Amino acid sequence: MTCPYFAAFCFSDPASVPALDGPQFGFTTPRALGKANVRNRLRRRVREAVRLERHAFGKLWMVVFNPRRAALDAPFEDIRREVAKVAARCK
Repeated sequence: MTCPYFAAFCFSDPASVPALDGPQFGFTTPRALGKANVRNRLRRRVREAVRLERHAFGKLWMVVFNPRRAALDAPFEDIRREVAKVAARCK
């Protein structure tokens, strides 16, 4: 799933359900987005939105978020809303 703030790659692996204790998340930030401090800020903003919406994801899901530059200046509530949309599609 893509949106203006990130791309999300969702994987469901029913075979590993006993090993998983809830959904798992990964975050990638390519160097093309900027220097380390910019990439870290992008990652922190998206990670916090995912933390707040974690309860909405199904237990079987592994999701990788790839933030985009637009997430740097976007209102936090917009990022959180987009994460909630990803969670709704993963149910």
